[in-house]
Amino acid sequence: MATTYETRYASSPEAVKKYDTTELRNEFLIDDLMQQGKINLTYTHYDRYIAGSAVPESPLTLESIDPLKAEYFLERRELGIINVGNAGAVEVDGTVYQLGHKDALYIGQGAKEVVFKSDDASKPAKFYLNSAPAHTSYPTKKVSLAEANKLELGSLETANHRTVSQMIIGGIVTTCQLQMGMTELKTGSVWNTMPAHVHDRRMEVYFYLDVPEGQSVCHFMGQPQETRHIWMQNHQAVISPPWSIHCGSGTSNYTFIWGMAGENLDYSDMDVAKITDLR
Repeated sequence: MATTYETRYASSPEAVKKYDTTELRNEFLIDDLMQQGKINLTYTHYDRYIAGSAVPESPLTLESIDPLKAEYFLERRELGIINVGNAGAVEVDGTVYQLGHKDALYIGQGAKEVVFKSDDASKPAKFYLNSAPAHTSYPTKKVSLAEANKLELGSLETANHRTVSQMIIGGIVTTCQLQMGMTELKTGSVWNTMPAHVHDRRMEVYFYLDVPEGQSVCHFMGQPQETRHIWMQNHQAVISPPWSIHCGSGTSNYTFIWGMAGENLDYSDMDVAKITDLR
């Protein structure tokens, strides 16, 4: 089989306070993404979210996995895809969507066959996948990076000048609960999502990319007064529980893809933690 998966269970903040480095990484870090010729999925019990990747040399078909108890993957789910590799295509029930570098695709509930393809097997596409449960079907839609809603945030003076590209989000794509986008740090800036925040009504997954060789990103999580950190490399993801902050600082500028699901679709629904209150 070209599809592998693992399951992660939810952890309470009280338990996480006692984790050592290895336990923290085992619980929240996803470090097996972007393997050539494979689909890798992590099913987390935080809002039943799935994060994964597909790197096709030859075509790869998205299959249902046992935790879903479904005939096909999107029987009761929706899917967001962002291509972080070379040119490729996603075929959805016979319709082909070409995705260039950093283009996105939303696929609604009920699509029965999803096939990932690379234009050139020697320079494969690298599809980053996020999926959440869905209650109804909405149309499949491609969103190029140029079509995203852009937000310019932060400043060079505070080392967090960044461009947020909202891609799979209300006003651009209609979804049940899934949201995805991309944040790119400007040269000289290293801090993302600062001031940090939590949003108790939604969980989130961060996927780090464009991290230069030999550089790293330190991802911060935990309760605002009880923070923890995980050192991360290029093409790794991290699960962020609803009770946890999620921010990072790199030894260089970089990009990350954020994806989230939960009770609402309000992008601004967050409880900000003052920088001076973090512990």
